[in-house]
Amino acid sequence: MGHLLAAGGSITINLGNGASKPSSSLLIILALALLTLAPSILILLTGFTRVIIVFSLTRQALGLTTTPPNQVLIGIALFVSILLMAPTLSTLNHVAVQPYLHGTINAVQAFDKGQVPLKHWMLRQTGQQELALTTKVAHESAAVPMHDSLTAIIPAFLLTQLKDAFIIGFVIFVPFLIIDLVVASTLMSMGIVMLPPTLVSLPFKLLLFVLVDGWVLVVQSLITSFR
Repeated sequence: MGHLLAAGGSITINLGNGASKPSSSLLIILALALLTLAPSILILLTGFTRVIIVFSLTRQALGLTTTPPNQVLIGIALFVSILLMAPTLSTLNHVAVQPYLHGTINAVQAFDKGQVPLKHWMLRQTGQQELALTTKVAHESAAVPMHDSLTAIIPAFLLTQLKDAFIIGFVIFVPFLIIDLVVASTLMSMGIVMLPPTLVSLPFKLLLFVLVDGWVLVVQSLITSFR
């Protein structure tokens, strides 16, 4: 609280305590900004990248180009990512969003508190080699990884997501590749060279995938791959 003397008396100016309840206009602006940045946040700060790449590689390993459609794969990847991020989002809401909406902390404090659970989540999924690379480029040498900035953690997190996604995709590809090789060798030995091997192997790959409940195994492998 501050006071300013004027000719007609004194004018009181409320300087605030640094943490007042945000106005409705500010909340609307923040909501619109969040909606605009939502696709980038979804890709950069969650496990969406790993999930959608593995789903795409699985579809390619089956020999299917448009089935399931991209919209279906993206929808499944979105909800799997939300499932994985649910504890982190709950913590972020508890320590940053709700206190800010109730006016107990200001925007800067909310950002500082909110990035802690996000950093904790990303660092658990980030490899040491990738983090060492990005911190070196960013000229950061914090003894504790949690003290590194988001500008260094996010690229390391994404690089690790790409690496893990391709490792899982390789494991998924191997059995289907074996089926393709067996079918191609069988057709060649029978002298059938005009029939595409992929056309013959596709039903066998689909049958194998259905018998082992493939989509459940893929989703289970993805969930267990996150730490």
